[in-house]
Amino acid sequence: MTATGTTRGRRRRGAGAWPTYTLLLAGAALLLIPFYWMLSNSLKTEAEASIIPPTLLPGQFLWSNYPDALAKMGFTNALANTVVITTLCVIGQVLSSSMVGFGFARFRFRGRGFLFLLMLSTMMLPPQVSMIPLFIGFRYLGMIDTFWPLILPLWLGTPFYVFMFRQFFSQVPEELIEAARIDGAGNWMIYWRLMLPLSGPVIAIVAIYTFMFTWNDFLGPLIYINDPQNNTLALALNVFNGRYGVSNVQLLMAASFVTMLPCIALFFAAQRYFVDTGATSGVKG
Repeated sequence: MTATGTTRGRRRRGAGAWPTYTLLLAGAALLLIPFYWMLSNSLKTEAEASIIPPTLLPGQFLWSNYPDALAKMGFTNALANTVVITTLCVIGQVLSSSMVGFGFARFRFRGRGFLFLLMLSTMMLPPQVSMIPLFIGFRYLGMIDTFWPLILPLWLGTPFYVFMFRQFFSQVPEELIEAARIDGAGNWMIYWRLMLPLSGPVIAIVAIYTFMFTWNDFLGPLIYINDPQNNTLALALNVFNGRYGVSNVQLLMAASFVTMLPCIALFFAAQRYFVDTGATSGVKG
C-alpha cells in the first residue's frame, strides 16, 4: 500500500469517527454542568445563589465565601477526623481483603467452594438489613460516638474486593510459589513478600474505591457520631441545613467544592488503574 493510500484511509476513518467524538463531548458537557453550577454558586452572593432562574456567572466573584464556609463548618477538625478514619479504613480493607483472597486462591480445604459462594451471596444483601444489628452490637460494646464503628467493619474484608484479590492471586503461576517454598518461605512470607508486591494494581483500585467511599460517607457518621468534635467532612456539611431547607447556599457550595477536591485529584492521578485492574481481575488465565 502506498503512502497516499494510507493517508486517505486515515482520513476516512477520522471523518467517520466525528459522530462518536460529538457524543462523547456532549456527554462530558452534561456531566460537567453540575460541577460548573457548584463552582459558580460558590462565588456568588446569597441573593444571586438563590435566584431562579440561576445566572451563569456571578456578578461579583466573592472569594471570601471559601474561608467563611470552612470556618462555619469547622473544616480543620472535620478534616483531621476524616483523614484518620479514611487512612485506617484503607489499610484495613487492603489487608483483610487480600488475606482472605489469598486463602481462597491458594489454600485447598474442604468446603472452599461453598464458603466462597456463601461469601459472594452476601453481596445481595442491602446494607439496610445489617444496619440495626450492627448498631445494637456496637452500642453493647460501648463504641457509639467513637470512630470504631466506622473503621472495624472494613477490617473484616468486603466480598467484592476479596473476589478481586482471589481472581488476581489465582493467576500467579504455581511454579513461582513452589520456587518460594523451596527457598524456605512459609505461607505468611509468600503472602507478604510475593503476593502483595505483585498485586499492586488491585491494591490501588481497592484503596481508591475505599478512599472515595469512606471520604464521602454520610450515613455511617450520621448513625454513630453524636459529638460535633467527632464530625467528619460529610457530616460537617450538614451545618448548612436550616430549619426550612439549606441556608447560605453559596457557602455550602464552597465547602462542598473543597471537600470533593481530594477525590477529584485522586481519580485523575490513579485513573489508569481502573482500566488495568478491570482487565486483570476479570479474566483468569
